[in-house]
Amino acid sequence: MEAALATLRAGGYLYEEGKAIGFRASDFGDEKDRILIRSNGEPTYFTSDIAYHANKIRRGFHRLINIWGADHGGYIPRVKAAIRALGHDPEILQVILLQMVKVLRGGIPVPMSKRTGEFVELREVVNEVGKDAARFLFLTRRSEAQLDFDIEVAKRQSMDNPVFYVQYAHARACSMARKAAEAGLPGPYADADLALLTLPEELGIMKHLTVYPEMVLNSALAHEPHRVTTYLQELAATFHGYFTKYKDSEERVISGDRDLSRARLAMVAAVRQVVANGLALLGVSAPERM
Repeated sequence: MEAALATLRAGGYLYEEGKAIGFRASDFGDEKDRILIRSNGEPTYFTSDIAYHANKIRRGFHRLINIWGADHGGYIPRVKAAIRALGHDPEILQVILLQMVKVLRGGIPVPMSKRTGEFVELREVVNEVGKDAARFLFLTRRSEAQLDFDIEVAKRQSMDNPVFYVQYAHARACSMARKAAEAGLPGPYADADLALLTLPEELGIMKHLTVYPEMVLNSALAHEPHRVTTYLQELAATFHGYFTKYKDSEERVISGDRDLSRARLAMVAAVRQVVANGLALLGVSAPERM
């Protein structure tokens, strides 16, 4: 904080107001000037925020991404004013405003109140539902959309639990690989003739797989990780639908047609890899058996 204050003082951007020290934030686009050191000598929160960003800039970061609660949107102009006063482009700061999370238990809201000090800690949620479910479900919405997090749904080992649904797609693909090996059709399938895949569901799966790299790139550029969870849920739905529709028919993955089976197993292997890659980006495990 001392270094940040010294920089602002050297630029002539500090002033004294009695025993307090203020920052001429209004000179840099903020709605008013801000106190940095109270009259009792204690720094304000804003002072430590200025020091935090000054430290990141000094360490070489060219983009500063902050994630704040939606009720702190009005704080953005003053932080940008400080960055500008420190001699840097205020546009290096990007703030992602995150909406509040409503915690439910079986569809019933869990009472929380700042006034009474009644709240649920993230640690409690993770301990109860596990990190995989917590990470995945917290990333299923855009940052500006409110999330209803139902603890009971997150704990459920069923298809209505989004993380279970996606993880099961990976486990199902792994199971098919094991059955293929038992049937004398082990991978890899690099030489498989994918032109043999003509079912609408197969074409749909392959088209979905091809957009994965572009989806990841756009998700990163837009700072929107929910695109990954949405993609994985859509891929899992397509894959599960395909498997369920044809598992007891002549069009099942492993059939008497060796070449066609290898083509379908190549597609299944690709689904398994892409689901594993997507879950890894989210920090979520990809179990081989469920």
